[in-house]
Amino acid sequence: MRKVEVVPFNEGWSVMFEEEVRKMNTIFGNEIVAIYHIGSTSIPGMYAKPIIDILVEVKDIESVDHYNEQMSAIGYRAMGEHGISGRRFFCKGEDERTHHVHVFKTGSEHITRHLAFKEYMIAHPKEAKAYSELKQRLAKQFPTDMKSYIEGKDPFIKETEKKALEWYSDHNV
Repeated sequence: MRKVEVVPFNEGWSVMFEEEVRKMNTIFGNEIVAIYHIGSTSIPGMYAKPIIDILVEVKDIESVDHYNEQMSAIGYRAMGEHGISGRRFFCKGEDERTHHVHVFKTGSEHITRHLAFKEYMIAHPKEAKAYSELKQRLAKQFPTDMKSYIEGKDPFIKETEKKALEWYSDHNV
């Protein structure tokens, strides 16, 4: 059973991200367009589940399936699209997850969505604080119920994502 654990920001998360970037570069090589640290562990000061979210932007999403064995060799489980069409998702660690890798083809709106949310939160500390506090409350309320924790965050994320996309398009012209 996955435990819902939300912890204070850890400076080491960026180091963990960089370690995995080296591995992704070795595995995916020339397929990679860019690699981004996303999610709450990429937002300074944010309380987060201690899981590093990595977004890998690739030229050809279909080619990613050829790397499943290499990803498995470094501890990742291939999960296919895992609920998002056009994505390839990998997780490291089962109940004690440490990393999620989200792979999208260049041009995917999901890349923009993730980057907009991250950058918006960094630029809007009051919103980031509200999100951080919400996650802490939900983790206390649902310590062993990941589904309810995620559902509890959903309205905030959807509302903030709309604002973030508008803000991001205005700031990244």
